[in-house]
Amino acid sequence: MGKHVRVKEKLFKGIKDNPSLLGFGCMRLPTRFEDKPDIDEEEAQKMIDYAYQKGVNYFDTAYPYHGGLSETFIGKALKKYPRSSFYLANKMPGWLIESVEDAKRIFNEQLEKCQVDYFDYYLCHALNKKGFEIYKEPGIMDFLYQMKDEGKIKHLGFSFHDTPEVLDDIIHTFDWDFVMIQLNYLDWEFQDAKKQYDIIKNYGVPCLVMEPVRGGTLAQLSESSRALLKEARPDKSIASWAIRYVASLDNVLVILSGMSNQAQTDDNISTLTEFEPLTDEEKLVLNKALKVFLDKNTIPCTDCKYCLPCPEGVNIPGVFKIYNEYALSKFKGQFINRYEAMKESERASSCIACGMCLENCPQRIEIFDRMFEINALYQSLKRDA
Repeated sequence: MGKHVRVKEKLFKGIKDNPSLLGFGCMRLPTRFEDKPDIDEEEAQKMIDYAYQKGVNYFDTAYPYHGGLSETFIGKALKKYPRSSFYLANKMPGWLIESVEDAKRIFNEQLEKCQVDYFDYYLCHALNKKGFEIYKEPGIMDFLYQMKDEGKIKHLGFSFHDTPEVLDDIIHTFDWDFVMIQLNYLDWEFQDAKKQYDIIKNYGVPCLVMEPVRGGTLAQLSESSRALLKEARPDKSIASWAIRYVASLDNVLVILSGMSNQAQTDDNISTLTEFEPLTDEEKLVLNKALKVFLDKNTIPCTDCKYCLPCPEGVNIPGVFKIYNEYALSKFKGQFINRYEAMKESERASSCIACGMCLENCPQRIEIFDRMFEINALYQSLKRDA
C-alpha cells in the first residue's frame, strides 16, 4: 500500500472526522475554453481520481463555482466512490437569499446536483459584515440547524472575508463547528490573518484554510524571491513553501487548494505526503523572500471574481493580472500587447469609479484608484513605445 496524504493528528472539539490535510478545491478546475467556465471533465476526473487514490478525501464546491457547473461535476466525479469514504463541502450563497424559502430551495438543489443525501461540511459562503445580515433574519439559521439535526449537514461553519473585529462578532453570534479563512504567509500580517486565526483558535474550533498560495501568486513570486527559496531548498517547489507554511500551524484542519492541472495536484500531494514543517531557518528565508516580493508593488488580487460583473464591463481581475505580470517582469511590450488585446470596455480606462466593486472585494483593494494608475501606466508606456 502506497503512502497517502497526511491527516491532521490533532483531535478537534466536535470534529470526529479524519479529513485529509489537503482539500481539493473545485473553483479552479481545468476548463475546455480559456474564457468560459465549462469544465474539462475528462481531465478533471483524472485529477480527482488520482487525488482520491493518494488519500485526498475532502472535496469542496460552491453554488457559483464554474458558473454553477462545479457542483454537478463533483457529484458525478465522486459517485463511483462509497459515500462514507469522502467528505463533501458546499456553501450557502447568502447574497442570493431573501427569505428562508430561498435557503431551502437552494440547499435542496445543491443536494440534488451533488447527488448526495448530506453534506459533511456546509458553510455560509464568504461572510463579511454586510453579508452576515441575512443570516440574522428569522428562520434562515434555524433552517440550517434543522438540516444539521436531520443529518443533512454534519458540520456547520462559514467562510470569511473581512476584518478580525467582524469575525469576532460573527463567531460569537451563533454556534459554529469550524471557520474557513484566507491564510498564507503573505496575508498573515497583510490582512490580519494571524488575528483571525487566533480568534478561531480561542473560540475552540478548527480553522480551514483557503487561498494558501493566494490564487497562484505565491507559486510564482518574483525572480529574485524564487532564487532565495530555490537556493535554500532546491528540491522543493515555490508553491510547496506556502503549503508547508500553513500546514505547520497546529489549529489547521484542512488546507484547501484549487487545483487546475495535474502538475499542481502532484506537487500538493507530494508536499503533504512527505510533509516537513518549516524550520526556523526556513522561516527566515521565507520572510526575506516575501519582503523582496512585496517591494515589487504587486496588487493583491486572487482572481476570485467577487468584484464582477462590473456595470461598465471592466475585467477587473484580468487588468490586475496583466499589471502584476508587468510589475514582476517589467516587460513593457508584453504589457502593452496583452492590455490592448482586451476589449476596450474591459480595460482600466472604462472604470467610472462607481464603487460597486469595493464592498465585494475580499482583499479590500482600492480598485478604482488602481484602475486609474494602470490606465496612466499604459498611456505612459504607449507614448514611450
